[in-house]
Amino acid sequence: MLSPALGAGEEPKGGARRARQLGLVTLLLGVLAVVAIVSLGFGRVQIPPATVAAILASTVVPLEPGWTDAEALIVLGVRLPRVVAAVLVGAALAAAGAAYQNLFRNPIVSPDILGVSAGAGFGASLGVMLRAGEAGIQGFAFASGLLAVAVCFAIGQAINRHSMIVLVLVGVVIAAFFQAMISILKIVADPVDVLPTITFWLLGGLNKVTPGDLPLAAAVIALSLAALFTLRWQINVMSLGPEEARTLGVNVGGTRLLLVIAATLMTAAAVSVAGIVGWVGLVVPHMARILVGAAFDRLLPVTVVLGGLFLLLVDDVSRAASSMEIPLGITTSVIGAPLFLFLLLRVRTTWA
Repeated sequence: MLSPALGAGEEPKGGARRARQLGLVTLLLGVLAVVAIVSLGFGRVQIPPATVAAILASTVVPLEPGWTDAEALIVLGVRLPRVVAAVLVGAALAAAGAAYQNLFRNPIVSPDILGVSAGAGFGASLGVMLRAGEAGIQGFAFASGLLAVAVCFAIGQAINRHSMIVLVLVGVVIAAFFQAMISILKIVADPVDVLPTITFWLLGGLNKVTPGDLPLAAAVIALSLAALFTLRWQINVMSLGPEEARTLGVNVGGTRLLLVIAATLMTAAAVSVAGIVGWVGLVVPHMARILVGAAFDRLLPVTVVLGGLFLLLVDDVSRAASSMEIPLGITTSVIGAPLFLFLLLRVRTTWA
């Protein structure tokens, strides 16, 4: 069970606490902006941060070019969509993880708890088998991820509509089923061109992101984040338990359904763009709790910014670690697993 004071210690009250929260979010946004500019210049063709900033500024105000057309194309056409996608996906997975951890009152819950990642993976694999193209693969992944959670929620409601444990167990079953379906597709796939495509998609990555991939995913993620922000007070109260929440006037069933829908939509959108990327939704919310505590109204903004920053840094590591780019899902596991152990040791006394 999550402790309301998870790693938070004594906190200032009222205006001082809000000022501290605003200052922390502003600082993280500043760090994110700096890392994004550095990331846009980082790669096989190195571009100085000052040049990157000038290229970005030239899209808003007219400037005398001090860069080549090739540099502008690399920054705006190749790297900018990837950086934006990393921030969007990281923010979505981290926020979904924080929402689910508060909903289930469990510190080891991640965004794929209800089978959305496995469902999206099956949809993407099916899209590859049908040679649906990049847009088709993303569409299949998004729709199949939503289908997996819808089936999970429907079965959970039919068994016991008030039990979160039943919902989690059904999620495990649904995820296992879709993983088995993915394995079947991999067995029957053409080993020359289809199987490698499925395998690399499932490992996660942002190397194939194009500007056209972002608008729909960004809209879904933004609307889902807005829904979570609107529900922040109800989610806070629900962390006390369903009976206490009902006593305080919260519509537990409706809030739970809206939270699951919002978290599922943003997770499905993230997976459809980046493939299966683990650990972000598990690790980042705990990092945010150490900074601001477990109250969801304070946790959500910090988690969103920290998630975008975390995945952007991990994506840079994926590009720099070797001459051949490492799939993002592998890098997040290599970094996320020991980081989670460190966080576990850091706050072990509050997880009893």
